[in-house]
Formats: sequence, C-alpha cells, structure tokens
Amino acid sequence: MAKPYVIGIDMGGTNTAFGIVDARGTVIASSSIKTGKHSKIEDYIDELYQELHRLIVANDAEGKINGIGIGAPNANYFTGVIEDGVNLPWPTPIPLADLITKKFGIPCLITNDANAAAIGEMTYGAARGLKDFIMITLGTGVGSGIVVNGQMVYGHDGFAGELGHVIMKRNNGRVCGCGRTGCLEAYCSATGVARTAREFLEIRNDESLLRDYDIESITSKDVYDCAVKGDKLAIDIFNYTGTILGEALADFVTFSSPEAFVIFGGLTKSGDYIMNPIREAFDKNIMKVFKGKVKILISELKESDAAVLGASALGWEIKEDQ
Repeated sequence: MAKPYVIGIDMGGTNTAFGIVDARGTVIASSSIKTGKHSKIEDYIDELYQELHRLIVANDAEGKINGIGIGAPNANYFTGVIEDGVNLPWPTPIPLADLITKKFGIPCLITNDANAAAIGEMTYGAARGLKDFIMITLGTGVGSGIVVNGQMVYGHDGFAGELGHVIMKRNNGRVCGCGRTGCLEAYCSATGVARTAREFLEIRNDESLLRDYDIESITSKDVYDCAVKGDKLAIDIFNYTGTILGEALADFVTFSSPEAFVIFGGLTKSGDYIMNPIREAFDKNIMKVFKGKVKILISELKESDAAVLGASALGWEIKEDQ
C-alpha cells in the first residue's frame, strides 16, 4: 500500500519551513527553524530531524512518509547536491539529499527553491491546468522556474532557468551576488528595490518621505509605505523596477511562448505600484506575434506554502522511481 504522506522542506537563506503533506496537497502540520543558526550543516540537519520527528510522532505519521522533497538555493535535481549556496552559512558543495536520506532513513529529492515554487503553483495554485508557464519569484533575489509541456525544464546539468541572472544592463550595471554585473536580480528583487531607493535619494534632489529613513537601512517595504502616501520618488522607484522586469518578461516570452507568468514573493504585496509598470512595459516590448496571448498572474498561494508544497511533490516522484 502506498504511504499516505510526504515531507516538503523549503530551505531559505534565513528560515527553513517544512511540513507533512497528504496526497490531496493538504499541509497537515508545519513548523520552521532558523537556517543560519548552526555553523555546521550536520548540526542543522540534527535540529531539522528533531523538529520533523516531533511533528511526525504528533500526527501519527511514523512509517507513513513516502519521501522527502526539498527546495533549496542552487540545489541540483540530478545530483542531489547544493553546488553554490550563496545565501547559506556552510561551505559548498553540500550533498544534501544524501545527508537527509541517511539521517531520516527516507529517500529524498531536491530542486532549487524557485522550481519548487513552480511545482507547487502548478499543482495547487494559479498555474493549475497550465502546461506552459514561467514562475518568477521576487524575494531577496529573483528566481524562476520554467515549465514546458507540463514538465520542469532542468537542462542537461540541472541548472536551467536562472532568468534572474539574465543581464539587463551591459554597461555600468550593478554588481550581482553571482559575481557578474547588470543582472535582473540586482534591480528587481526586494534588495534591488532598496538599492534603487538609495541611488535615487543620492542623485535626485526632490523631497521625499524616504529622506526621513536611514539611507543604508531602507527596505522595499519602506518604499511601499511611502508610495501609499503618494510619495513621488517612491512611486518612481516602483515604476523603474517594474519597467525593467516587464521588459525582461517580454524577452522571456520569445524563449518558450508561455501561456502565463506567475509572479510570486514579497514584492507582489506592492500591488498596482509594481504590477502596473510591469504590464505596461511588457505590452510595449512584446513581439507582435505573442501580443495578447500571455497572461501575467499573481500567485494564489501563501508565500510559505508554495515552496513547501512544491518541494513535497518531489516526495511523490520518489514513489514513481522506486
């Protein structure tokens, strides 16, 4: 008889969320730990095991877990290894799938966090029923998951779909965390919005509520709060950010002709301030043959649930592989 549950784990740079999920996609129990609390990956896995074991026992799930799926930064689906965890506190590569399998005694698959979010959206969210779409995650960075004909695109090495590192500004672009300059992530992530705010405050002379903040500590949430109050500079920051992202999406369409983009992450909470310039720039720059064919949707899933549910779907894949 098939085991009724899987575990989904979303490993972020700051927090790791996890849950026990049933075959209908219901998260029956969940919790989280601090990712960077431990200096050794083994100590992190020990705490993860303790917290998950507690949930498993409390929900009568011992011996009933089919598999473990993990979404993590730069995680390779094919090898089970985190090859370059730029936002993680441990040296890489990390053979995460193997370490988790040995600790839990349960088979494990991993993929990167944006791919996990895409799988969750396709199964439970705004992308239900879509076979061709691109997930864009706007958080500390810009991630993406590309689905073509109902299948995740991994490429030959497991790293396909790094659209956050498409270069948008070839000359004098911002330095990106990946080591290159001018990447989309450097402009359209939450941290990119904060960088734009600092730049605008330095090069412009107009009055702004943002000048009341410590310039080095400004966040994208601060920019949103000022935009809501009608602050022109804050609104211009969102227009600048949304225009760059809209132009990028128009270019991405030419690659796989998706039916939709699903936008996910904290920046979507800025609503029309970010979405209107995205849509305007997208419509202005898309090739004529694609015009009117591609929707831009906002994720329907809770920010914490999408990656956990998507990662959990990998646990069901394990059943098929055995």
